[in-house]
Parts: sequence; C-alpha cells; structure tokens
Amino acid sequence: MTTQTISHKPATRASQYWALTKPRVTQLAVFCAVIGMFLSTDGFPGWRPLIAGTIGIWLLAGAAFAVNCLVEAEVDARMARTARRATAMGELSRTQTLTFSGVIGGAGMWVLYTQVNPLTMWLTFVTFVGYAVIYTILLKPYTPQNIVIGGLSGAMPPALGWAAVADHVPMEAWLLVLIIFMWTPPHFWALAMYRRDDYKRSGLPMMPVTHGLKYTGLQVWLYTVALAATTLLPWAVHMSGLLYLGAAVVLNAVFLRHAWLIYKHYTDQIARKAFAWSIVYLSLLFAALLVDHYFKF
Repeated sequence: MTTQTISHKPATRASQYWALTKPRVTQLAVFCAVIGMFLSTDGFPGWRPLIAGTIGIWLLAGAAFAVNCLVEAEVDARMARTARRATAMGELSRTQTLTFSGVIGGAGMWVLYTQVNPLTMWLTFVTFVGYAVIYTILLKPYTPQNIVIGGLSGAMPPALGWAAVADHVPMEAWLLVLIIFMWTPPHFWALAMYRRDDYKRSGLPMMPVTHGLKYTGLQVWLYTVALAATTLLPWAVHMSGLLYLGAAVVLNAVFLRHAWLIYKHYTDQIARKAFAWSIVYLSLLFAALLVDHYFKF
C-alpha cells in the first residue's frame, strides 16, 4: 500500500488580496445596499446609481475589511478560523495591505463622488471609519460590547444604497439600518459562543469569554426578541404590506426558536445552526421587503 501525499496549492497573490476584502461578508452588505436602492423608488432605480453605487460601496467595504485584517494580524494568527489569512501569516506586509486598501478605497470614493453623489460617498466613508477605526481599533480590543456599539457601521448599507438613488436618507432607510443593528449582536454572539476557545486565545474580550455562555445566551435571546419587534416597524409605518409581515413573522419564529435553544439548551451545534440561520434570515427578510415593495397588497 502506498501513501499519497496531498499537497495544497499555494494561494495566488490575487486571491490573497481578494480574501482581504472578506468577500462573503461584503456580499451580504452590498446585497442590503442594493435592496435599499430599490426600496428608495417606486420604479427602477436606474442603471447608473445601481451599478456605480454597488461598485463604490463594495470597494470601500473591501478597503475597510483589509484594514481590519491588517490591524488584527497578530490576533488572527492565534485563531484557527483566521490563522491562514495572508496578513496573519505574514505573506502580505503592512505596506502592501495599506496600499491595497488605499487604492480600492480611493477608487470607491471616486466612483461614488463622480458617478453617484457626494452624500453617498461621505456616508460610505464615515462607515469605513466607523468599522476600520472606531470598531476595529478603539472598541473590539477593549469592551465585550464592541459588537453592539460598533454595529452601527455594519448596519449602514441600506442607507448607503438609498442615498445612492434618492440623494437623501429618510426615516424608512433608517428603519432598515435599525433592523441590521439589532440583528448584529445575536448573529455575531452565536459565532463567538461556539468559537469561544479561539477568542480566548486571541485575547479579545468577547462576551462568551468575559461573561460566560449563560449570560451571552440570555443576551442573544433578548436581542432576538428586540429584533423581532423591530422588523415589524416597516409594516407598522405602512412602508410594507401583508406579504412582508407574513414573511417577517415566519422568519422571526425560526430565529426566536434558535435563540431560545441557545439560552436554555446550549450546545456548540445549536450555536452553529443559529449563526448559519441568522445569515439566511437577513437575506430572506430583505428579499421579502423587496418583493413586497413591488407586489404590495
């Protein structure tokens, strides 16, 4: 019997830079921004703001994530989930990462300013600063409430998309921001709970490490209840109709069940399922808003 050695093909430089932008996270953020674009108008938002807005927001989001990878390189190296990032392994230098972030971030600002409108550029830039500086540098290393306080920057995409088309951000757009803001803690804490050993090694004061699983589970439950109530606001203010209301009730029922199981019957498998569902939940909730917007009854 012979032993076959399986070799892993080294990542290309392009794929390493691409990974810096955290593409899966960026995709969800841009998806929410695009929903904001469509909800801002009764008709089609237009190809120019739709395409240019999407590109600009994507580029600046990617730039923020690249800075995050740079700042947390040493932390990432101590965590199994992130140890293979190019910055954590030292395969991309600080200069290379900063240059990459500056180039794509600058390109994103130029696209938004010249092809969309200045309001969208400035709002997206403030979001960049909120995530890359306030959350990553000032909050995440020092407080277990980092994901709550810093969650506003991650919740901004619908407002950015709305601004790209309408050139203003009304109350309806801020309701969408509020939904993502309330969604972020139970989403992220579910991940942090089953990855608690990773975070313990990292030295970051994540809530499951500083306060334990029981307390964190309670917070997941309470925030999910608050999220469920918040998602009813678009219907309450006549922004959406019965189609969205029905979808929200069903989606919230499933999320609440996951959160209750985390609180009362915690296992790592339950937390994994809750985290996976939270991503599906947000995608379906915003898709329901979009469908309801054009087929309201």
